[in-house]
Amino acid sequence: MSARAPLTDLGTHQVQNQVPPLEDYNLFDADPALVEAVRREGAGWAENELRAFGALTGSERVQRLGFEANRFKPELRAFDRFGQRVDEVEYHPAYHELMRLAVEQGMPSLPWRDPQPGAHVAHSVMLYLLSQVEAGVCCPLTMTYAVVPALRRQPEIAAEWEAKVTARSYDPRCIPVTEKSGATFGMAMTEKQGGSDVRTNTTTARAIGAGGPGGEYLLTGHKWFCSAPMSDGFLTLANTASGLSCFLVPRWRPDGTRNRFFVQRLKDKLGNHSNASSEIEYQDTWARMLGEDGRGVRTILDMVHHTRNDTVTAPASFMRQAVIQASHHVAYRSAFGKRLVEQPLMRNVLGDLVVEAEAATVLAMRISRSFDDAATGAEEAQAFCRIATAVAKYWLNKRAPGHVVEALECLGGAGYVEENVFPRLYREAPLNGIWEGSGNVICLDVLRAMAREPGSVDAFLAELERARGGDRRLDAAIDGVRDALLDGTDLELRARRVTEQMALALQGALLVRHAPSAVADAFCVSRLGGDHGRVYGTLPVGLDLDALVRRGAAPV
Repeated sequence: MSARAPLTDLGTHQVQNQVPPLEDYNLFDADPALVEAVRREGAGWAENELRAFGALTGSERVQRLGFEANRFKPELRAFDRFGQRVDEVEYHPAYHELMRLAVEQGMPSLPWRDPQPGAHVAHSVMLYLLSQVEAGVCCPLTMTYAVVPALRRQPEIAAEWEAKVTARSYDPRCIPVTEKSGATFGMAMTEKQGGSDVRTNTTTARAIGAGGPGGEYLLTGHKWFCSAPMSDGFLTLANTASGLSCFLVPRWRPDGTRNRFFVQRLKDKLGNHSNASSEIEYQDTWARMLGEDGRGVRTILDMVHHTRNDTVTAPASFMRQAVIQASHHVAYRSAFGKRLVEQPLMRNVLGDLVVEAEAATVLAMRISRSFDDAATGAEEAQAFCRIATAVAKYWLNKRAPGHVVEALECLGGAGYVEENVFPRLYREAPLNGIWEGSGNVICLDVLRAMAREPGSVDAFLAELERARGGDRRLDAAIDGVRDALLDGTDLELRARRVTEQMALALQGALLVRHAPSAVADAFCVSRLGGDHGRVYGTLPVGLDLDALVRRGAAPV
């Protein structure tokens, strides 16, 4: 023992039976399901970079940065000491360091700077790893990644912004983007009166000159939620005479003066503490139209579609971190004469959590690959990406909160204190279910895809059929999905149930094709075959729990 180690002899008792910190390990290498997915889904060429990022994110230094960024919330400085408006948000240095690490590694830019097969998968893996350290910084990184397709709808605007957005340089200074080495993006759509119903937005846009796509406008109105208000630019929605349109709002005007972008306050949120979410007002705020006049929802959906990819990956990352923290704890902690991991009921709980987390990881990486496939222009790939992203977004975000709670319980009271990562995971887990469309909105979007793009149903079913014959319970689930999709009665009322059926069948199909038999069998018998209780730890007798526990084990 080091002479500088903490004292264990405290006079009244000896400190023993405690779990060492889980740090200085490789988050990538410790996750066999992730490593296998990287190779299978086309990102093997990036494996060395992803492994290096896994070592970085698993290091004690970066783990500590995550705690610090979350603990010290951003603060709004609306005015300087002379009473002049500056509308700047100040962050803890740990936040900036995490942002710098991610940008320099290419997390937001990789699919656009190096658009080869597997690039979106590689992006998602980096998000998956960083989210386990601190998810709050991932919001501006996600929006910076997702804005590129929308920018490209207006080539002259893309020519001004894309190089800065995709630069591997993090520049947090609040100065005009023309003077910066790199740029980040935010988004501002939601207003008080409408929420998800953006058609009720009241913000107006008045043309300067001729207006139209690429033209200059002055915006007036409010936004109830604006993410990452210290970004260099924002996509927003406002009304013209032609209807709701999309605009790019920069923090600075072309003449180098501050834009009239007023931050009213920062949201005091349940979690996601390192990320500043704000309310803003536009008062003759300078902007440029992006895309067609009156077609703003269609334009901004180019961005939202890609942010949804990240809201699929995030809950999978939370479940993985929950599993590895629980696995680490039960491997060291003893009770009633033996280690927790040796106790049958704990092994059932842990094995069940492992199955859920691996099913989430496999699904998230398959969805990311669909973005790579869709980029080739293949119609079936685009159709599958369209509907499967929504299905996965809904389901994984419904599963993550309960999964985190069960894993937390494996640690007992130790998991409930703020020194542990679990309180942060607990507060973070519900958020991605709200971002980019809450559960009902997403399920209705699945129905919209079915109605407007019938090829999406065919593409989804084709994906399921690739696994037919691998497990009788999966075959029955595939038949059930087909029947549910063909039954048009009360479809909106049944939307959640249908989406759930689709998600479970897709997870089962992927696991049967790609996962170890112990994982696939446990999923099919419990999630598809119905041999499972209403809580975790109710797997039936006869499964290979040893293999499941090993699959989720933390490094020792």
